[in-house]
Amino acid sequence: MARGSHTGNRALVQGAARALDQFKYEVAREIGLQGIEDGYWGDVPSRQCGAVGGHMVRKMIEMAEQQLAGRTR
Repeated sequence: MARGSHTGNRALVQGAARALDQFKYEVAREIGLQGIEDGYWGDVPSRQCGAVGGHMVRKMIEMAEQQLAGRTR
């Protein structure tokens, strides 16, 4: 990895952080995760946190595929 190219755990698009956070809670509700409404995730096992992240990635890939499929050449 090139020096200075590590982005860490931040949104790459300005203004996307809030939308991603809302998306995270939406996905958590969809998979039945409870007890995170106050924003505290400390009591959530890592397996469930990983499940939220995995589902987020799947949904984002699906959205990107739909967007790409809708493009005309």
